[in-house]
Amino acid sequence: MQKESETIEELFEGGLKIIQDRELYRFTSDSLALTRFVKAKKKEVVADFCSGSGIVGLHFFGLNPGVASVTLFEMQEELARLSERSVALNGLENFRVVCTRVQDIGREYNEYFSLILCNPPYERGGFEKEDYKKAVCRKEITVTLAQIVNAAARSLKFGGRFALVNRADRLAEVMYCMKSQGIEPKRLQFVRGKAGAKPYLILVEGTKGGKEGIEILPDLVNERREHF
Repeated sequence: MQKESETIEELFEGGLKIIQDRELYRFTSDSLALTRFVKAKKKEVVADFCSGSGIVGLHFFGLNPGVASVTLFEMQEELARLSERSVALNGLENFRVVCTRVQDIGREYNEYFSLILCNPPYERGGFEKEDYKKAVCRKEITVTLAQIVNAAARSLKFGGRFALVNRADRLAEVMYCMKSQGIEPKRLQFVRGKAGAKPYLILVEGTKGGKEGIEILPDLVNERREHF
């Protein structure tokens, strides 16, 4: 049964729909930028870490319908259940939703995925004046960047790829965390709110066991920074 606070929204690709709840965290354009940054390979086995309402996994599948499977990992049960309903609404049989913290992902997923996507919480600081359910999606309250990259390194096959979006001022930390876990950064793109503005985000893709050498892409200008 649909709640009064819920809406069913059309995604931008693939004719898919997603259920959003105003009382929970709603996705932003950061998630859409990440899905467009990465290109799927044939029969890709995909994971979406910190998946929230499932936007990254769903939108990536809409752009790349040939992927073999998508697994959504989300620690908040309400958001995980919302994802399950969106998956059912779209009749997607190759999706799985797992309600767990990223750092607690089971051994059955060790070296399982060929591609992991993640739009993590990337702000620091407390949440005293915020709704906790929304704050944990934005702030590093329950998981850190280092824990996310460690989980990705465990869950990726050799040669598999890990792609994430994060704050531009955390570039050095992102690079360090990835390289320290054997994930070599291979592609980097800065995101600006408008032409000529300072970058506020980075999109990074790395390969587990990859050789050194990174491609710097032209900056992305993203004028739609709002929640959807």
